[in-house]
Amino acid sequence: MSQESDDDFAEYVSARLVRLHRTAYFLCGDTHTADDVVQATLLSLYGRWRHARSAENLDGYVYRIMTRRFLDLKRSRWARVLLRETVPERSHPADDSVEQRSSLIAALQQLPPGQRAVLVLRYFSDLSVEATAQALGCSAGNVKSQSSRGLATLRTILAVPEPAGATHRRGH
Repeated sequence: MSQESDDDFAEYVSARLVRLHRTAYFLCGDTHTADDVVQATLLSLYGRWRHARSAENLDGYVYRIMTRRFLDLKRSRWARVLLRETVPERSHPADDSVEQRSSLIAALQQLPPGQRAVLVLRYFSDLSVEATAQALGCSAGNVKSQSSRGLATLRTILAVPEPAGATHRRGH
């Protein structure tokens, strides 16, 4: 790759690294796995940078790579290996926001990977329905139905009441 192309890549990554890591964290539920997913995403992106940087929706392209790397990791046998029997103690005291975030991450981990990916991209990465569909390589209708199912499941897990005025469709 040329120096100019490397500079463009470094500029893109620098501007979005925090957001990419946050998205990966919500997908994976832990910092170390999120680091791995972001690294795999950026490695893949670097190899395709000439093509990718001319993409109509570069961020959507990157989220698609990230989601694929996350799903690949979830499918691999390595994802089932526990390196420790217990989770290490936290070094800082828990407060309400940390507890709420931990509860949300734990609830997200109970969702199927596809629903989790849709919710993270839609609500934590603030992508539109169309951008989420493009990132995941599916239809907008699929994004809407996965969002609806995922949010309903999260409400159940977190014991959050249904929003006022919400209606459920019975049957199909």
